[in-house]
Amino acid sequence: MTRNTFIALLSILAFSCASAPPKKDIQTGVDLPQTWKLDLQTETAIDSAWWNEFNDPKLNEILVQAFGQNFNLAIAAANLQTAAAQARIAGAPLFPQVDLSTNGARTKQNFIGLPIPGLEGGVLSSTVSSFGLSMNLSWELDLWGRLSADKSAAVAQVQASRADFIGARLSLAAQISKTWFTAIEAKRQVELSQATVENWRAARAQVKRRYESGLTSSLDYRLSLSNFAIAEANLASSQSQYETTLRQLETLLRQYPSASIAVSPELPEISSDVPAGLPADLLNRRPDLAAAERRVAATHAGVSSAKRALLPRISLTGSGGTSSNELGDLLKGDFSVWRIAGNILQPLFQGGRLRANVKLAKSQADIALLNYQQTALNAFAEVENSLASERYLNQRQTALEEATHQALAARNLAETQYGRGLIDFITMLETQRSAFETERLLLTVRRQRLEARINLYLALGGGFSVKNQSNQI
Repeated sequence: MTRNTFIALLSILAFSCASAPPKKDIQTGVDLPQTWKLDLQTETAIDSAWWNEFNDPKLNEILVQAFGQNFNLAIAAANLQTAAAQARIAGAPLFPQVDLSTNGARTKQNFIGLPIPGLEGGVLSSTVSSFGLSMNLSWELDLWGRLSADKSAAVAQVQASRADFIGARLSLAAQISKTWFTAIEAKRQVELSQATVENWRAARAQVKRRYESGLTSSLDYRLSLSNFAIAEANLASSQSQYETTLRQLETLLRQYPSASIAVSPELPEISSDVPAGLPADLLNRRPDLAAAERRVAATHAGVSSAKRALLPRISLTGSGGTSSNELGDLLKGDFSVWRIAGNILQPLFQGGRLRANVKLAKSQADIALLNYQQTALNAFAEVENSLASERYLNQRQTALEEATHQALAARNLAETQYGRGLIDFITMLETQRSAFETERLLLTVRRQRLEARINLYLALGGGFSVKNQSNQI
């Protein structure tokens, strides 16, 4: 368990017994279909730790590292601690407040109007010492539930912050995974560009020999030189993109961006299908929706508190202790003193402040509800878009795999036929370009499919399994 996760759990345990607003079903404002529009309707389910599906031990290692070191996740954990502290502050008035105080005074008084013959200075004076020790108690009786409502709202905010923390952890895992696969693709693009440079170097040498033998024109030779230079430029661009991605990954891992981190040699394959599910399940799974629902609950508790602030407040105060002219008598019961009192405070006129607070709380509740509905609508759109990407990228990858297979075969055939003088250089040039482009696109679409799957996990709030959603490595 990482430090940030431990802090988050500790903050939650501190308020596990505190009163929180009950969870209620909130209308999303849209009619939900029975199934996702592009649901594949299969029976497959996977571990909720979705990154395990990619079967990449190095990815798992860097995720563990990131969960313990990433700045943004540390900020989310600190926000959770802040919310927990605020909830404790909000709940404190429910308990009696006890203070211990001590005091001491020494007073000298001159009686100027009473001169005494023979007295030095001719003025009568007296010196008095007094000491006191007391314990003071104050307690506002929560007859109407105003203080409980304040505490309930604060606990709901803690729960919302916990959902924010889980969401931040989920988002970080997705961001690192995407960057990791982008780095692998960039590495493979560099290798492809290097192979293309070598291929064009050989083609240039072949065209040069034919040109020097008078078997081809200077146009073919210049085209070979141009394409070799373009291949070198593409290689430099690929290397730059690769190093930039590595630095981005290292920054997420809280490492110095030296572009030296080692990545896996190949992109993983996606082996599992998307399981069937209902749109309504999403409302109980996504951390951002859970956080939005808790903030709705918090604002409703705030409305309750604002309304009850219009009612009288009943408080009890009391004190007990000792008072004496001698310091040594403070701990003796013979010198005890006490006081107890009660008061009722009924607000009468405050310039409309209390009723304005009620209106403010209701407006905040309306805003929280609208935010929840908008978040839910965005969540449904993200799932549908991810499902669509799953389908269409799968179709595109299948087509590009066939195109790449045929393009590579065509390139090999064209190079053989050009060496025998059966085709012109332009034909061979086009087959080589086509082979390079289809290989490049295939690498990109394989990475895009991985990103689409990650986006689907993110949109669903985790893995495909609805039960046992722990979001733990």
